Amino acid sequence: MTNSKRKQPTTPNATEANIEDEATKSTIVTDEPTKSNAKLSANKSSSTAQFFKLCFGHDLHNFDNLQTFTKWLHRPVDGAALGVFRMLYGAAMLIDIAEERGGGQLDVRFGEPHHCHFPLFNGIHALDYPLMGCVYLAMWLGAMGIALGYRFRISCLSFVTCYWYIFLLDKPAWNNHSYLFGLVGTLLLFTRANCYCSLDSWLHPELRRAVPYWNYFLIKFQFFVLYMYAGLKKFSFEWLSGYAMTSLSQHWVFAPFRQVLDGELIDLLIIHWFTAFFDLSIAFFMTCEKTRLLVTPFMISFHLMNSRLFVIGMFPWVCLAEVPLFYSFDWPRRLWRPTKPGSSAVEAPIKAPSQTSPGFGAQLRSCLILFYCALQLFLPYSHFITKGYNNWTNGLYGYSWDMMVHSYDTVLTSVKIVDNNNQQVHHLNPYAFTEYDRWTKYADMAVQYAKCIEKNIHEDMDRNPKNSPLTSKNISIYFDIWCAMNGRFQQRTFDPRVDLLKAPWSPFKRTPWSLPLLTELNHMRPKLKTIADEVLAWNNYSDVIFVADFPGLTLSNFIAPALFNCSLTILEGNVRYKSANDDEAYFLTAGKSISLESNATHYVTTIGQKPASYLYTYVNRTMLEQDIVIDDVGQTKDKPLLPLWQEFKQRVSNYQQFLAHLANCLLFLLYDVPIPISIRERD
Repeated sequence: MTNSKRKQPTTPNATEANIEDEATKSTIVTDEPTKSNAKLSANKSSSTAQFFKLCFGHDLHNFDNLQTFTKWLHRPVDGAALGVFRMLYGAAMLIDIAEERGGGQLDVRFGEPHHCHFPLFNGIHALDYPLMGCVYLAMWLGAMGIALGYRFRISCLSFVTCYWYIFLLDKPAWNNHSYLFGLVGTLLLFTRANCYCSLDSWLHPELRRAVPYWNYFLIKFQFFVLYMYAGLKKFSFEWLSGYAMTSLSQHWVFAPFRQVLDGELIDLLIIHWFTAFFDLSIAFFMTCEKTRLLVTPFMISFHLMNSRLFVIGMFPWVCLAEVPLFYSFDWPRRLWRPTKPGSSAVEAPIKAPSQTSPGFGAQLRSCLILFYCALQLFLPYSHFITKGYNNWTNGLYGYSWDMMVHSYDTVLTSVKIVDNNNQQVHHLNPYAFTEYDRWTKYADMAVQYAKCIEKNIHEDMDRNPKNSPLTSKNISIYFDIWCAMNGRFQQRTFDPRVDLLKAPWSPFKRTPWSLPLLTELNHMRPKLKTIADEVLAWNNYSDVIFVADFPGLTLSNFIAPALFNCSLTILEGNVRYKSANDDEAYFLTAGKSISLESNATHYVTTIGQKPASYLYTYVNRTMLEQDIVIDDVGQTKDKPLLPLWQEFKQRVSNYQQFLAHLANCLLFLLYDVPIPISIRERD
């Protein structure tokens, strides 16, 4: 009977089962918020990835780690677009060598033994003129080889080596686009840009294969930095206030805007504000596939306008040559071999190797690429290290990408040489030994120029001691330079009391004798413009100059006989005025004016603890007698709006001079034929 009954589960076991079920339910309930959070996080991550893909055209997971990044950089792509860019870049450099690299003025730059150079490192020296002609010839042949894609590596190496040597030899010739040209040439050296549209690929068909994507990435990144940093530098009060590029609205390229806006609004809204937004955003818009086609006309128009507005050589054309790199890699093949009706795709005439897992060499290359990118991002803001190159602006002009942010107006440059043997003062033509003027604004170049002047004077005294006005080689050199930046007062750049032959300078320390920009007077810039408009409205021959000076310094000013109705008016501060023809001195305060006599020198000394600001008004008798009239766009009546033919003839003439200089150098080296040299006139 006991076996006929089944045992029922005991109460404790049932209780444990219930507890387990409740625990399971509890666990499920507890995990639901976690899964929801995970799902939300995944959605956010997906949204970020989609936004990144939209903006940059690449998947975000390619940047998860070094291996995926390396695989992304080294994926094979068509090199056709890169080959076209290489060809256009080489052609632009062939023109640039004769122009901005100074090939047309080789004899003036390197034929004069007294010509002063301003190298970045003092150990860099210019070779003799015939050898410098060989350097330019090697650079020209390299640029030709780049354009033709012939012996590409050797041609590129020849070009960039000579280019950087000439670039580092003269800092005054630096600008942002010259720096860009050197960087692009260096980057091309490491690419396979000769795989398409080149003599190399025609002579060696095995070169017609895919290129790794980093060949494109580096060049596109360099131009991306160019635009983005140019925009970042313009998003500053200095640029957005509208004083950097004034009266540019009168140029004919802005004629359509003058139908709806006045000149001042064009200068402010179009030239300053829109340009800042354009520079900062255009690289992003060109990278984004959805906006690329829309903004391309703006990109092309922008650079074409720049080619008309400014004398900036090949810069607009190199930027235009880079625009197609933002489009598909094979666009040249599609252009020359369009898809036939009924055909699904164009057969790609390239060999793409199978992609394997990246090895150590590829990962090392990726690290070097990352280092280069980090360096380019850091250099424009590295001026806290190289303090010796900072003056009114930060750093050497060239690698900061602060294009057009600062404009200068220099009215006086005085070089004074003192013979310490008898304290006699001699004045030298400031441009006796150089054609550049950037040394007037940078302390490092001022020191270099002063020492070069000393060297030339000593050489002249050794050669012709009887004809020298100096009695000894113990001399001191002083610079007194007056310059205005972005619509401010004319003020001194350097302390005129400091002997530059003994002046301290270090690349890593602030220069004590470099005078700061008087930013405390910035609030007066609108007032200066109002006063200038009033004075210029007197007649066609009146003018005004605004001056500010530091306490304790004296301005010695000679009023030319051609100027009359001259007056001095004090705006802020206190000064002591004294005429050379009068023994009596006058103390002038803010709001006071005094008439000035022509053909006489007077002295204005700033007294007190604050800088003084004042203005000169005058009428130019020379303009009155000649009756010079300028039209409403600042151009002579007979000057064409689009002088393409004149520019072409000028470039041809310049190129003929360049080739003649090369021929003269070769004939001298080979057959000792004398070289005819143009000599700069020196007063």
